[in-house]
Amino acid sequence: MTEPIRIEIEAVAEVVAGHKEPVDDFQGDVESIIRMRGDFPVETLQGLDEFSHLEVLWHFHRASPDDVALHARSPRNNPDWPRTGTFVHRNHRRPNQLAVSHPRLVRIEGRDLYVTDFDAVVGTPVFDVTPYFPVMGPRGQVRVPTWVDEMLAEYWAAGEKP
Repeated sequence: MTEPIRIEIEAVAEVVAGHKEPVDDFQGDVESIIRMRGDFPVETLQGLDEFSHLEVLWHFHRASPDDVALHARSPRNNPDWPRTGTFVHRNHRRPNQLAVSHPRLVRIEGRDLYVTDFDAVVGTPVFDVTPYFPVMGPRGQVRVPTWVDEMLAEYWAAGEKP
């Protein structure tokens, strides 16, 4: 590829309730609302309530292009963890500042999707929502280095950081 391919996409929804500020841990026990755009017919969500989880593509809208870090660094700047490249980190420092989350769908009211275990903040633009199909998830054994589980041990814990 000689030149970057550019696409233009519009948000299909916005996070209107839930986490107010980005944090590294303690993301659990919060109900968020993803509000679909008003110009989409409600029937675009028909049948979605049959699924327990969603796959949501969203943008780190509070990040700046200046936050992009195209180099190796230790996760959370912890020297106990190895220096890893930009595409190993799941944060806003990647070039397109996009994220994918898999929240639990609690209920749907009109165009509002009530979810838990979602780590986007209020105001976040959502570019796609789809049901999670386990058969389309990873095949075979999933492997991660030990620092991932150490780093994220309290990611879905409830409450606020002590």
